[in-house]
Amino acid sequence: MQFNKSKSTKRFNFNISRDTVSHKAGSNTVSITTNAPDDTYYTSRSQITMTVKEARAFQSFLNSYIDGKSGTPTID
Repeated sequence: MQFNKSKSTKRFNFNISRDTVSHKAGSNTVSITTNAPDDTYYTSRSQITMTVKEARAFQSFLNSYIDGKSGTPTID
């Protein structure tokens, strides 16, 4: 079963694409793409794509440190 969700902010586009049936490499990804600022002619974009497992590790890191605490995160 295909699952695709997107969220956009002024500076970023966030996308998740999952295939709950497929076990093929690259079928479950999370991507973050930058948007060019509205007030500039500069149109270069950057994108990072990671697996859902890598995204979960990133999420754990952010959840552990985003509030400024210095605990040790647990990454599976």
